[in-house]
Amino acid sequence: MADDASGPNNPSWRPATQLVRGGQTRSQHGETSEALFLTSGFVYPSAERHAARMAGDEGGYIYSRYANPTVRMFEERLALLEGAEDCRATASGMAAIHTMLVAPCQPGDRIVAARQLFSSCIWILKNICPKMGVQVDWVDGANLDEWRVACSQPVKFALIETPTNPLLDAIDISGVADLVHRAGGELIVDNVFASPILQKPLEHGADWIVYSATKHMDGQGRVLGGAILGKTKAIEDHIQQYYRHTGPAMSPFNAWVLVKGLETLDVRVGRMSDNAATVADRLANHPSVAAVRYPGRGDHPHRAIHARQMTSGGTLVAFSLKGGKAAAFDMLNRLGMIDISNNLGDSKSLITHPATTTHRTLTEEERAAIGLDDSWIRLSVGLEDAEDIAADLEQALGG
Repeated sequence: MADDASGPNNPSWRPATQLVRGGQTRSQHGETSEALFLTSGFVYPSAERHAARMAGDEGGYIYSRYANPTVRMFEERLALLEGAEDCRATASGMAAIHTMLVAPCQPGDRIVAARQLFSSCIWILKNICPKMGVQVDWVDGANLDEWRVACSQPVKFALIETPTNPLLDAIDISGVADLVHRAGGELIVDNVFASPILQKPLEHGADWIVYSATKHMDGQGRVLGGAILGKTKAIEDHIQQYYRHTGPAMSPFNAWVLVKGLETLDVRVGRMSDNAATVADRLANHPSVAAVRYPGRGDHPHRAIHARQMTSGGTLVAFSLKGGKAAAFDMLNRLGMIDISNNLGDSKSLITHPATTTHRTLTEEERAAIGLDDSWIRLSVGLEDAEDIAADLEQALGG
């Protein structure tokens, strides 16, 4: 990533400028909007130049599975925003996490994972890693005492997400990072719920960040994408060859959509977070609601950690209904505007029942260990008027 203050990746730019200008590479035509290089391959002026490029003796693009100019613009823009040295874009968020957990690991390595993870992450850790001879140990992510015990022996990686899916727990990034580093390991943070606008894991000691770019970065329900961010040498040494030969690459078209999505990320996340704070307060005052989890509220059990790590409460709200699953399903079916969907970070407000959807593959014991029962609902607050969102929820709740 260039660090020339006069170039397209000026590190002194503020986030709103980085999101619009970062990583911009104009072709010889001088286009205003970023170009879409919708090509699978590239041609060479001679066999000698072709051989040199394939051998790595000459710079340049070879094949879009390896790298592509439009994809590279997305990678550079996101790396600049995060303060990371480098980035590799992937076809989806799960492709990013799978690559991150599999590519660098060897038989005998050990991963410590928080129990509060998305169910597909848990599936990889439970089903793929053991086949590779990689040991996985589980901890309550919010309990530093459990991390101390887990980190009393060597660690390759630790994996956390914060705020967590679906109950929006906070995990102390710096506290976990310190313990993992002492055990010789590196910390991976899934930052999708906070987005790069609200939380900067690298500033708190994380070594790697993974994203589903499908969420806030696109934020308009159009394309899939993911990203891995870290140090350039680590990516080149431990990620690049796996990425190149197994093919989890992002398509140029999806990268172009995401580049354009990043331009409005700051504006959208800010407005959605304001809306979420309003909606959380309205839900907390409803007689049918047993509990509300929102990182920006003073009654969140991990409020102090969220406040230290995040610049606002974010776009997600979790709430529990007194009537359990029956009440949850009844409310979902009564909604008039808010859509039932397992996606999040969208401009449209989306709602889901995690125990029967995103976390349905967890055992009852595993759900209980993270505090998830059938009464909980996860709401991704969109860009509609906050009053309309709250009114739809209130009429669906009744009372």
